[in-house]
Amino acid sequence: MRREAAVAVGVRVGPGDARDAAGRFAAMVRMGMTLMLREPGPIVSRLVMPVVLMILLRPLYEAAAGDGTARSVTGMAVMFSLLALSMVASGIVSERTWRTWDRLRTSPTSPAEMLAAKAVPALGFLVAQQGVVLGFGAALLGLRVGHPWLLLVAESAWLVMLLAIGMALATLVRSRDELAAAQDVGGLVLTGLGGALVPLTLLPTAVQHVAPISPGYWGMAGLTGALAGDAAAVWRSVAVLIAVASAAWVLAVWRVRQGWTRHDRL
Repeated sequence: MRREAAVAVGVRVGPGDARDAAGRFAAMVRMGMTLMLREPGPIVSRLVMPVVLMILLRPLYEAAAGDGTARSVTGMAVMFSLLALSMVASGIVSERTWRTWDRLRTSPTSPAEMLAAKAVPALGFLVAQQGVVLGFGAALLGLRVGHPWLLLVAESAWLVMLLAIGMALATLVRSRDELAAAQDVGGLVLTGLGGALVPLTLLPTAVQHVAPISPGYWGMAGLTGALAGDAAAVWRSVAVLIAVASAAWVLAVWRVRQGWTRHDRL
């Protein structure tokens, strides 16, 4: 009885036993999955469009850089995963708008647990997206993956970074319109600076110098390094991506803990 009263007035209580924690986590994951699947349009577009653009851009990359298949596959993998950041964040933004996020905050669930549960459905989509892009490239475009374990390491670091940035973005924006604007502008800027859309060698020298500030640059470096068997390039990119992910995750948890994601802050 005391526990229910504490929750009702918004006082944080103990986490309970492992079964309760697992049940809460599973329920939040199911809710996030339901919200994502209720609007399948973005999912379908972000699975189909990279495949279409790979086919169209491959000859251009081949003429410009001489590595058309690898460049088109890695470029689209990075570009469309960056453009999918809104899908990572949209579930949290929706729940903030509906005030269900406020209810979660007054439960025994910790901010880190809340964010992790919301990240699981997004992780499933991102894994599927990267699998479609890389699988299509290998099966139909002749992409050679000589070092699968390096590719797995690079992809893992890239996806962790995307999830962390998506969580942080969800705690910073105040509406779906702000989220859409941040995704469209930020995604294209990070994609362009990363060399995912146009090879960096074709961009102005000034852009090449500032390109490393973009996580997309390190995502491209990791994926292309993995395909080429360059372990040093992969580990450099992994170190940077994990550092960015850690900073974004700490920011997201801090903002939730401080109450910056409450409905009255929208």
